[in-house]
Amino acid sequence: MEGERVHIVSNGKKKLSSEISIYSLDTRGSMFLKGRMNYKALCTSLLFFLGFQHCSSRPCLDPLTPSLYASSFLASSRYNFLYSANFARLYGSSGWSPAPGDRQPWLQINLHRKYRIVAISTQGTFNSYDWVTKYTLLYGDRPDSWTPYIQRGGNSTLSGNWNYYQVKRHNFHYAFTAKHLRFLPLGWNTKWGGKIGVRLEIYGCPYDSYVMSYDGNDMVAYQFPRQRYRTLEDHIALNFKTLERDGILLHSEGLQGDILILELKNARLYLHISLGSSTVHEVEGLTTLTVGNLLDDQHWHYVTIKRYGRQVNLTVDSHTESTICNGDFTHLDLDTQVFVGGVIQSNMPNHPKKANFRGCLENVFYNGINIIDLAEYGDSQIRFHPGQKTRRYSCYDMMLKPMTFAGPNNFLQLPGVSRRPRMAVRFKFRSWDYTGLLMFTRFADDLGSLELGLSEGQVNVSLMQPGKKKLQFGAGYRLNDGFWHTVEIVARDNFVTVTIDDDEGSPLKITNVFTVRTGFHYYFGGCPQTNNTDKCETNLNKFHGCMQQIFIDDEPVDIDMVLLWRWGRYTELLLGTCGITDRCTPNPCEHDGRCIQSWDDFICRCENTGYQGEVCHMSVYKESCEAYRLNGKFYSGNYTIDPDLSGPLKPFSVYCNMGAYKGWTVVRHNRIDKTKVTGTTINQPYVGDLEYMNASWAEVSALANTSTHCEQWIDFSCYKSRLLNTPYGQPFSYWIGRNNESHAYWGGSFLDSHKCGCSINQTCADPRFYCNCDADYRQWYSDKGWLNFRDHLPVLRVVVGDTNRTGSEAQFYVGNLRCHGDRNTWNTVSFTKPTYLKFPTFKPGTSADISFHFKTTAKYGVFLENSDDRHRNFIRVELNTTTNVLFVFMAEINVKGARLKVDYMPWAVRHFPGQTTVRMKFTQPLLVGAAKSRLRAFLGCLRGLRMNGVPVDLAGKINETDGVRLNCTGQCLNATIPCRNGGRCMEAYASYFCDCNNTAFEGYYCHKDIGAYFEAGAWMRYNIRNEAISDESQWAYWLDPHNFSLGYNQTNDNIEFSFSTIHTPAVLLYISSFVRDYIAVLLKFDGTVALRYRLGLITHKFQVSSRNLADGYPHYINITRHNRTVRIQVDYAETIKEHLAEIDIRFDSPKSMFLGRVMEVGDIDYEIQRHNSPGLIGCISGVRYNIYAPLRTYFRPNETHPPVTVQGFVAESNCGVFPPVLGLVPLSADPWYTGLVFYYIHDDLSSPQMIALFVFIALLVIFGALYAVYGYLYRYKGSYSTNEPKIIESPSSAKPLTETEPPRRKSKERSLPKIQEELASE
Repeated sequence: MEGERVHIVSNGKKKLSSEISIYSLDTRGSMFLKGRMNYKALCTSLLFFLGFQHCSSRPCLDPLTPSLYASSFLASSRYNFLYSANFARLYGSSGWSPAPGDRQPWLQINLHRKYRIVAISTQGTFNSYDWVTKYTLLYGDRPDSWTPYIQRGGNSTLSGNWNYYQVKRHNFHYAFTAKHLRFLPLGWNTKWGGKIGVRLEIYGCPYDSYVMSYDGNDMVAYQFPRQRYRTLEDHIALNFKTLERDGILLHSEGLQGDILILELKNARLYLHISLGSSTVHEVEGLTTLTVGNLLDDQHWHYVTIKRYGRQVNLTVDSHTESTICNGDFTHLDLDTQVFVGGVIQSNMPNHPKKANFRGCLENVFYNGINIIDLAEYGDSQIRFHPGQKTRRYSCYDMMLKPMTFAGPNNFLQLPGVSRRPRMAVRFKFRSWDYTGLLMFTRFADDLGSLELGLSEGQVNVSLMQPGKKKLQFGAGYRLNDGFWHTVEIVARDNFVTVTIDDDEGSPLKITNVFTVRTGFHYYFGGCPQTNNTDKCETNLNKFHGCMQQIFIDDEPVDIDMVLLWRWGRYTELLLGTCGITDRCTPNPCEHDGRCIQSWDDFICRCENTGYQGEVCHMSVYKESCEAYRLNGKFYSGNYTIDPDLSGPLKPFSVYCNMGAYKGWTVVRHNRIDKTKVTGTTINQPYVGDLEYMNASWAEVSALANTSTHCEQWIDFSCYKSRLLNTPYGQPFSYWIGRNNESHAYWGGSFLDSHKCGCSINQTCADPRFYCNCDADYRQWYSDKGWLNFRDHLPVLRVVVGDTNRTGSEAQFYVGNLRCHGDRNTWNTVSFTKPTYLKFPTFKPGTSADISFHFKTTAKYGVFLENSDDRHRNFIRVELNTTTNVLFVFMAEINVKGARLKVDYMPWAVRHFPGQTTVRMKFTQPLLVGAAKSRLRAFLGCLRGLRMNGVPVDLAGKINETDGVRLNCTGQCLNATIPCRNGGRCMEAYASYFCDCNNTAFEGYYCHKDIGAYFEAGAWMRYNIRNEAISDESQWAYWLDPHNFSLGYNQTNDNIEFSFSTIHTPAVLLYISSFVRDYIAVLLKFDGTVALRYRLGLITHKFQVSSRNLADGYPHYINITRHNRTVRIQVDYAETIKEHLAEIDIRFDSPKSMFLGRVMEVGDIDYEIQRHNSPGLIGCISGVRYNIYAPLRTYFRPNETHPPVTVQGFVAESNCGVFPPVLGLVPLSADPWYTGLVFYYIHDDLSSPQMIALFVFIALLVIFGALYAVYGYLYRYKGSYSTNEPKIIESPSSAKPLTETEPPRRKSKERSLPKIQEELASE
């Protein structure tokens, strides 16, 4: 072993190390010892690891019941001796069945020693209809104290069998230790006379237990060999159980600032670790990890700490948290010793001054050292507190006998002594529910009743007596936090005292006139549904939670004895255990959503997070300014964007400069003004960080990564200060971009050219150099230009390093980051052959969202698929309909359910049962375009695929040989005139059309207003909801799949309309609610327009326009609200930004929308009434509130009974607004344009044979027509040249007129003279 050494680390931390002991385990379970230890400790550790190696040489999957005697099986009852408990062995010839009258049957197994349990298998009774369909498994060290096994998601119910012979196996997601097991059947087969029947097997391996009890005054310290302990890797494991919320489990420190502390704090486990702090760079090394909750439940919890270098994993039961330690060090240097269970040493530096541990510790292993085993054998490396007389190497539990109220009809009835003048009840409870009945008793002699209930987190007492007013009062605060709370109530004549958590300083005392005579029974948790002889009546819900230590009349209640002698009764209770679980740890709500839980469910409150959905997964913002522009937002101003949508990066605010054909996203920072730099060298440069406003570097980098084009101006002014040190030197100054990569080219030059812009333009001050500043002149020069290589942007730092010479000075500034376009939106490929694209494995965790655009004429096809090796866990998105063209697809899955949306159709929602867990773990590559082995291949086009907000680069995988080519045919990709006002472009063969259903407009391009003219007194009402949102609905985010955006606690509004009138005053638009909240836009007496928001108790008033808008011309108004920010725009002028007060920003339960006049029933604000008569006389058009367009619904209904009511004269009108003339859009400015070449297969035309036939018929008709014309002209010419005078017979001739001339006539005709001669003779 080496002597004492000194290690100097470059960042300023001094590490001292002497004799080192490191115990590390390899994957085979062997141990390596470095250093010295005494013989006894070595033997103990070797024995332990020999056992460990023997155990690890085979899996921990031994069947445990075959070696047990029949007496090891116990049961609550049996059907008959043929169905006894000892027959409940897997593959046995019978099985266990309880007696038919057993109300809470159970089967119990005594393993006689402690085992590590990993799995369970069940069957039904052999050759019968008896099997269990669901059950709960309890485990423990004693047969009267149980812990329920909880699955992921907080569910303790395990699925059972579906027939008698097949084996159903459950592998537990975390192993636990137990000596006793109890099987509780919850459901069974009832068909064909079936009943409860089970055969089972438990799998595990022996577990050696080394236990020590602590009472808060105990301490065990393990002293390191040679007083120093330096490790690169640590593996620490221990088990604990306690009833206390706070206590130190492990504590050790080093003289150089290294710390290792494991403690309980408010029933949560905290790990504080520091590998050392740097005094040079002022880096704080302390790192804290938190895991678990409600760890004071007197159940064993299993803790593991694994560290390698700076990577640390902390695991409690099945929950693991990981982190990277702060600082730059990788070794943990501890001095002298590690304390276990507490610290009792007055002279120890940096003492935490926290409570020591009270409870039991088991198997405390520190890098292979079994500390409790060494303590039990009195090893010399173990030190105890001098005042510690006794040491208990066993664990004694307090006999608390908790019970769990877990059913919809649960209650517990206990007896009492009647007609006593004093009533005293005391008990402990823990719950997550807001409301529930804790205790009810009816007094004797019909003197009334007393009810003790949980309401809104406090204990309410209700005393009711005949003929007197009901007496109610409350005590406590936030008692539904899941922790144990003590309630004591004492009542006698004219006096009641309620004490919460034994706080003697603040009992609640009530003195009123009433009489107390105790009754016969006390009901806890609820009232019985049947056989309710005591008339237990309450309006409270059933209590769900745990109770223990019940005292009635100052006497403890022995539940077992009461139930044994049948002095009481119960329903749906779980005795001997508290089955409460924390569904909000770990937090299932994403993006810092607030988790609120009840006994069997949770909800996520997403206010002020920028996200929505059941688990706050989906972003409420668009990914870029371009996305806002395409959605109808044409005004410039500040917008909030979320480039990775549902990804981990937070939304941030940017400035959107909206142009006619593109929207520029502008991100500001702190280096807009010039920064002066002097006195720096290349070894000690000035580093100027750019702090982007409202955004981190990762968020700005995500914006640049998803944009089509980005640019940033950079300017470096110099006075005898070199820049890039061209042509061949090392750069003195440079800039750092994305991924902290340094770049030695300047604005205006090419990528990695090591030049400035003047070199490209050949305008440098000295042509020998590539930058003006590299000439090193004693006068001011500058190098500046645009940086536009997107993959290097944004600029994160500017490093300046040549200003230390006399007179040297440099100044620099960087312009705002400007980006436009969205390269993912138009990332399009076409599948022309059965094939797929392969991408890395999709790792969604517990939530996933998928969105893309597609176009096809196929009847089926798999869009994408990802699975594990055995194809048990998989996700597949598939088309299996005959619809020709479907455009937009969105899907989301999380622990609450799954939902699917295509185009503008309503969401298809599939809600999961409560306590469901979703863990999507895939191992195979992600396949896009087909399933595995190219089955059910998709033929068509895919565009803009995103998975959990991350774009998938489809275009980067094109391969025309395999049948995947770039871009897609269709008109939406090259739309001459894009759809306006948020209309959706829909593909058709060789054409496109705009879907205007979700807008307030119509027309081919969604550009025509739908308006109405209102005469005096006319009004229109649009019903948004038919009933208020109930209190129970607060626990569900999706109240209606179609109207989810107007659910509970609405914090976003989008209102737009146009109007024209010359009459004042008027209420232009009014939105009411089922509470007193409202939104109103008023046209005041002087023609100005005002906005009134009533949210909660406050009415917010804003000036929309100070001009007189009652001038007969059309005026456009747009009002957008998100949380507290309200943006108002009038006639496309500059946007006005207002803010609401912070008290309440929720518009609760919107009810109706009124146009023209307000005809609401109930109390209406005075200002609304004052402007409500005679109503709007004029025209209003394009009205839209969120997704509701009342005028479109009324004049263009798409349902039989639209929710619109009209009174008075309301006629459709265009309000004098003429649609704008929309010209052609240049290809270079068209956002849908993706290239010059478009392959389009005209499969909608006829076959070549039909085309040839058509051409032949057309030619035949043409030639036939020409021949007819020619024949007609030729016939006319022939009749003219052969005309001659005919021989007229005498009328008296006997020859008929029709007689044929003789043949000789022809020869005479040949010798006739020409016509001219004939005319001459005449």
